[in-house]
Amino acid sequence: MNFREKLSGIVHENNSLLCVGLDIDKEKMPKFLFKTSKDPFLNFNKSIIDSTKDLVCAYKINMAFYEVLGKEGFDLLEKTVNYIPKEIVVILDGKRNDIGNTARKYAQSIFETFGADATTVNPYLGKDGITPFLEYKKKCSFILCRTSNTSAGDFQDLKVLKMQLYQIVARKIKEWNDYNNCGAVIGATYPDELKKIRNILGNEIPFLIPGIGKQGGDVEKTVKYGTNKKGEMAIINSSRGIIFAGDDENFAGTSRNNALVLRTEINKYR
Repeated sequence: MNFREKLSGIVHENNSLLCVGLDIDKEKMPKFLFKTSKDPFLNFNKSIIDSTKDLVCAYKINMAFYEVLGKEGFDLLEKTVNYIPKEIVVILDGKRNDIGNTARKYAQSIFETFGADATTVNPYLGKDGITPFLEYKKKCSFILCRTSNTSAGDFQDLKVLKMQLYQIVARKIKEWNDYNNCGAVIGATYPDELKKIRNILGNEIPFLIPGIGKQGGDVEKTVKYGTNKKGEMAIINSSRGIIFAGDDENFAGTSRNNALVLRTEINKYR
């Protein structure tokens, strides 16, 4: 089964385009976990997964929140990936890129060592920094195109050959999609750009869309402009707004409620 088949399967099974970001942060997690649990980070992740696994199509794990913990973090990352049900897409968000030889090791780490279904990559070095990821034909590499952060336009809006740089990146993503395993990262905070990129990339390339929730992205426009003609091929991520919604012993239940509300809102516009 390749990535798009796995994504399509779980989207239909759970009737969901929702992705939950498992971005652990001690400062935001329920304080009681660190008093009552021997492994608070893992127990937190397991609780979130158990409470939302029937509501999502994917979990996205930003590697920075794990790497900062050192050896413990790498062990936690591995255990978290292994705990996620096999039918659900796992995205390791590392935004890796380097010259070809180093990029190959990044790709091997993410796809083989940790067993992720997809990752995020930076196109700044050009095709030879992307190719080692694309050689994993059954995986998906989401290429940064128009990111959700405030200063994204510093470079991405620069005009080159009478078009903005993010549009050139979108065209490159389409050009590099020989194995049908390219994706694109486009922030929900820029709906007009989201619409333009979907028009460039067509119906078959999946979008990873951060920026909903705490970053303020509009759900209706995100769904309208980010999905394809079937209302699919979009993975809409929310992290903090779901996993840190509660801070008491029922935090997982609160997270489930927020996930259910967001999934319902997303489906209303599909």
